[in-house]
Amino acid sequence: MPHDADIIIIGAGVVGLAVAAEVASEDRDVYVLEKNETFGLETSSRHSGVIHSGMYYPKGSLKARLCVAGNRMLYRLCEKYGIGYKRLGKLVVATSEEETEELKVLIEKGRINGTEGLRILSEGELRELEPNVKGTAAILSPTTGIIDSHALMQYYITKAMDGRAQIAYKTKAVGIDKVADGYNVTVEDETGISSLTTGILINCAGLYCDKVAELAGINIEEAGYILHYCKGEYFSLSSSKGKLVKRLIYPVPTPHFTSLGIHLAPDLEGRVRLGPGAEYVDSIDYAMDDRNQKFFLNAVKRYLPFIEYDDLAPEMAGIRPKLQEPRGEVRDFVIRYEGDKGLPGLINLIGIESPGLTASPAIAEYVGGLVNELLA
Repeated sequence: MPHDADIIIIGAGVVGLAVAAEVASEDRDVYVLEKNETFGLETSSRHSGVIHSGMYYPKGSLKARLCVAGNRMLYRLCEKYGIGYKRLGKLVVATSEEETEELKVLIEKGRINGTEGLRILSEGELRELEPNVKGTAAILSPTTGIIDSHALMQYYITKAMDGRAQIAYKTKAVGIDKVADGYNVTVEDETGISSLTTGILINCAGLYCDKVAELAGINIEEAGYILHYCKGEYFSLSSSKGKLVKRLIYPVPTPHFTSLGIHLAPDLEGRVRLGPGAEYVDSIDYAMDDRNQKFFLNAVKRYLPFIEYDDLAPEMAGIRPKLQEPRGEVRDFVIRYEGDKGLPGLINLIGIESPGLTASPAIAEYVGGLVNELLA
């Protein structure tokens, strides 16, 4: 029985769009379903815009492998297609002897993962590169940078549509039923309720990926797919103080880190922000809490001593779809073909948080390989 689509992708964030760009072709009917009015309105547009190098993640993990590969792929894409970026470099700054020892562990992890160009700087070398940053030592990561994520998503859309993919906005998947050789996806849009059938269903729903997996019939508790929302706020830094630092500046992460810590990140226009924080929340809410301004100041004051309270202003908040529980172990990405769960043709992407932006082209290539096997 023929289907309406060969492939349906749920979610038009940066990862869903990257996957669409990868799998779309003239001989495939590919649809992207997005519940919002346009692309990338959630996690994909509420972040630091950093191209990560891959030093933080456990050996052999998808996060490590796909971040390192994605880093190289993104720079090539930016050069070839004129996507805005700056290879600023990044410093991970230690402020004590204990943290200096942690740098040695971190740089070895990065080297094992294949991160290029890492080296440890002495206090004097750090001062020479960034005179206004205070620390006992630092890791220099020259392959870390920043990117215009909106332009990247526009590139993915153009490539996907060149391959005849279609994107349906304001279209929410509200039901998924297994049918012969595929899935019947019930959707709700401005005209009401309708349905599409597809041979392959790819779940890239970001903050809602666990709910989509549940719609498909997966017991998300047994599978370990339950998401935990982690809110991260950002405070902008005054332009006069933002000019005092040239690179991305990060603290040394704590063991079992929930995030990489409150860091300083310039954007492509030269504005500078501090963030994100990390607070587990029960619901999606982007409101800022001005009371956290003092916490942010205290978090960065030890390595950015020139910043004062009045230099900060609330800017924005984002939500990370984390598999890691509060105070729990770090969790890897889940990118999985679910045939062994009795769901052939279903590919789930669960818990794609940082470094998802950096890893997006490599994630797409990985998923494209799974799709090619299914269609072989």
